[in-house]
Amino acid sequence: MCLAAPPPLTRLRARPARTARAKCPGTISWLPRVASPPTPQAISTTSTRSISTCASAIFPNGTDEINPEGVAFYHELFATCNKAGVIPYVTLDHFDTPEAFYQDGGEGFLTRTTIDAFVEYAKFCFAEFTEVKHWFTFNEIPATAEGSFIVGNWPHGEKYRLDKAFQLMHNMMVAHAKAVVAFHEGGFEGEIGIVQNLEPKYPLDPNSAADCEAARMADVINNRWVLDATFRGHYAADTMEAATKLAHIAGGELDVRDEDIAALTAALPYNDCLGVNTYKCQFLRAAEGENDINHNGTGDKGSSRWFLKGVGESCVREGVPTTDWDWIIYPEGLYDLLLRIKNDYPNYKKIYITENGMGYKDDFEDGFIDDAPRIDYMRQHLAWILKAIDGGVNVDGYFVWSLQDQFSWTNGYNKRYGLFYIDFETQKRYPKASAYWYKNVAETGLLMA
Repeated sequence: MCLAAPPPLTRLRARPARTARAKCPGTISWLPRVASPPTPQAISTTSTRSISTCASAIFPNGTDEINPEGVAFYHELFATCNKAGVIPYVTLDHFDTPEAFYQDGGEGFLTRTTIDAFVEYAKFCFAEFTEVKHWFTFNEIPATAEGSFIVGNWPHGEKYRLDKAFQLMHNMMVAHAKAVVAFHEGGFEGEIGIVQNLEPKYPLDPNSAADCEAARMADVINNRWVLDATFRGHYAADTMEAATKLAHIAGGELDVRDEDIAALTAALPYNDCLGVNTYKCQFLRAAEGENDINHNGTGDKGSSRWFLKGVGESCVREGVPTTDWDWIIYPEGLYDLLLRIKNDYPNYKKIYITENGMGYKDDFEDGFIDDAPRIDYMRQHLAWILKAIDGGVNVDGYFVWSLQDQFSWTNGYNKRYGLFYIDFETQKRYPKASAYWYKNVAETGLLMA
């Protein structure tokens, strides 16, 4: 059996170096390799690439003074992409809010002046980099909030502060909305949207009202809060009720102002696209008790814990596989998610799957990497995407995460996602079996079952 996949579903995602010149020891030398594929045998027909600009490379102090080297770096990067026939899809903020916004009492996007600074940065980029036609404002606002204020394994480093998590997401969504309006009012050519890590939530026991409520509360945290802000222009009453309840449990309040809602509403007509980063789902069981979260960042299978007061406990449904990092593999969840966006937010315009892939402990043997589980993972997700398209969802592209192995904030280098294996000492690239498989999908437009 084979399924016809539209040609746009042949894209790769990678993150560039974060400064114009320097890179940390052991990281990936990136820009000199953009112009050509890592090997001549694989991924020769890739047409698009997702790239992130870094505000600190352009505005070293957060605002005002511009770094010409940073600006020149991105012009060179985009020119190199275009010369190679690669269309850049550019994200303005990918987990790299400038350090300047954390100084002198600042708390990043919890401090409202950062909203206006981000809008000015966005407007500069829109006007300066007119060669770019595809923009995203932020990458994974829910992940930013979770890492910063729920799990506490990212900068800020606070745990179980749902009040701050919701406030951070809200303020970032306001910044997004204002940047979208600025893009429209500036008359810039192209499209603009936002990328979110959306994650289907299911009750462990669908017949349990308590489990269903646990799944609903988790869904508000990860999905509904940002989707309502994007496509409603406000928070539905039950969304706000749930967020307020969880904020109170954490000992805080939410600051959602009338002018914020006006900004979200003003952006409604101009959200051109939604990027969905998708890897896993979550099954929830109702439970009482205190917060207890342990992030599995080592690949020690079974070591993760997720128990959030006011929500419940994360569980694994019998028969559903997981990765070594305890991420639940449930490709059908992506289909459910896409149909849910179509039905609950009918004013959406189009969706890109902006990240999808599998973190895996690749075995390197004599220059060959047989990553069959990754191939199976991608094949299943693509099949469910095609089914969603058949169901009327406008999915306009698919980006693999990622082209090559790279560093992860919370997993180091041992969690490899790339289609290409990187020897971090020599910087040599080796195509994995998945690279050849994906090359065939990209060239033929056929997904072999």
